[in-house]
Amino acid sequence: MSQRFGGKFSPNSAPSATSPVLPRIRLMFILPFFYGFGAFLGQPDELLLGLASFALLLSAAYLTREGLRAHAAYDARVIARRPALPRKILAALLVAAGLAIGARNGQTDVLTALLLGMTGAVLHLMAFGLDPLKNKGSDGVDRFQTDRVARYIDEAEAYLTTMTAAISPLGERGLDQRVATFSQTARGLFRTVESDPGDLTAARKYLTVYLVGARDATTKFADHYRRTRDSAARREYETLLQDLETTFARRSQALLGNHKTDLDIEIQVLRERLKYHA
Repeated sequence: MSQRFGGKFSPNSAPSATSPVLPRIRLMFILPFFYGFGAFLGQPDELLLGLASFALLLSAAYLTREGLRAHAAYDARVIARRPALPRKILAALLVAAGLAIGARNGQTDVLTALLLGMTGAVLHLMAFGLDPLKNKGSDGVDRFQTDRVARYIDEAEAYLTTMTAAISPLGERGLDQRVATFSQTARGLFRTVESDPGDLTAARKYLTVYLVGARDATTKFADHYRRTRDSAARREYETLLQDLETTFARRSQALLGNHKTDLDIEIQVLRERLKYHA
């Protein structure tokens, strides 16, 4: 009998904690340009220091944004591995270096420049917080099983990322929303696997067929639609995603417990549905 995952770590909804900090992220991308433009108004040595400050602060802004995205993904998961790179902490260090160099370039004494840099790093950590520093799972679940689930969900998330990347360049808001809705439904399946993986190998097999088929259909459609703007192909693609959601995704109970026979049937039906879009 499978051991249930879940409990206090289970999120109620998709994370929205990043929205209040968006204005601060935008400011972080604007601030470096003051140092960059100012660098060209001084002597050659000041130019180098100004550009160094610009590069450090712009890198910090990028790492902060990516760190917030990684943290949001971590919070949305029942079982998750900590980010391999602590982006927000590293960004705080870059902020410290960038501000200190920028202040020093303005003829500020060394001690004041260092204090300014340290203050910037502390304010950055207060504003955006630390990166997750440990793997997230449930009490009583062995490390090996937790890592397996996290690894499989990472793999599944990569398929959704590929779908989004294929559709976004088309510039069609309706298609963007359609893929986003599909992704939300797929993540419901991910949460099912995390909450009670049952036969994890069979669950992974189902998700792989489900998502690889959707990914391949998406990339094929995006390539065709980019060249032709074929409305019939678009309707067929959107119908496929709708079918996957209504016909297959809602049967996620087959992923629970020991419903291996039901799951095998689901996989076979899913393959039959997808082969026409290969």
